[in-house]
Amino acid sequence: MYCLELAGDEDGFAVCEAKTATSSLKSVAPGVATARGIVPERVQTLAYTHSASELVASCEPTISAAELAVEAATFDRSGSVAVRARDIRSQTGVSTQAAERRIGSVLVDRGFSVDLENPDHELRVLFSSGNVGDNHCERCLIGWLAVESRRDFGQRRPTDRPFFQPGSMDPLDARALVNIAGAKPAATIVDPMCGTGGLLLEAGLVGSSVVGLDAQQKMVRGSRTNLEALLDDSTDAECIHGDATALPLADGCATGVVFDAPYGRQSKIARHELADLVEGALSEARRIADRAVVVADRSWAKRAKAAGWTVEKRFERRVHRTLVRHVHVLSAE
Repeated sequence: MYCLELAGDEDGFAVCEAKTATSSLKSVAPGVATARGIVPERVQTLAYTHSASELVASCEPTISAAELAVEAATFDRSGSVAVRARDIRSQTGVSTQAAERRIGSVLVDRGFSVDLENPDHELRVLFSSGNVGDNHCERCLIGWLAVESRRDFGQRRPTDRPFFQPGSMDPLDARALVNIAGAKPAATIVDPMCGTGGLLLEAGLVGSSVVGLDAQQKMVRGSRTNLEALLDDSTDAECIHGDATALPLADGCATGVVFDAPYGRQSKIARHELADLVEGALSEARRIADRAVVVADRSWAKRAKAAGWTVEKRFERRVHRTLVRHVHVLSAE
């Protein structure tokens, strides 16, 4: 078993992404989850998971309970250790410094040495308290660190790319969306409204082949520039001028489709025409893939169902005071 430290403040969205890299994932308290298995190289690519650890013990979220749990645990390793405690979202009031000191002392008594700079093993102690759905949950999960995600999203700020347009999606969110859509090595991800190529970039960085289309030649050229500058030469990436409602792609050619639909108040498209565009894009996405993630400024769930999709999940994620992104997770089931 493994324990995961989730990122962000919306566990449902983080869990949805983390399921692409784990098996039998279950949220047990705010910001923490357990999983029966993990794919380490996939966990490294997650946007809304900090780390996964081999679960040692689970107890009440107090230092005393954690001490007792570590004293009673069976360890199959030796050498130097460091203890890293987290008060998830600062809700338990636990002193993490005190927790690290006291649990470190327990480990020393059990034959480990302490090395805070370069330990052989790192013990994560995650204290959490709060609501999961309608239930109040309190838990401390203790585990040996197995893998951490690569937190390099700040190095790819949209404003630093060769081609930039206002409204470009943050790389952190783009990575989560493409992961949910099925991005991974040997996968093919299509964005039929690719804009500046931010979604394609994140899918390419996790090893997918990517295909982008846009109705504006300017965006196609800009996306190509960004992908050429920021993706490895070995990545299979293509951007073409095209219509999202009539994709020049073969049936079933893609692992997943992901796109950020035009926002009504920003688009030059009239409201009724926008609806036709989105429904047409949804129908074409269903033709070429069995999975899709669609982002918009409103719910397109009815249109998605009309296009043959099942809406697995729908999240409302606030970007700022006047914009809430609706994230639709769609499947063929």
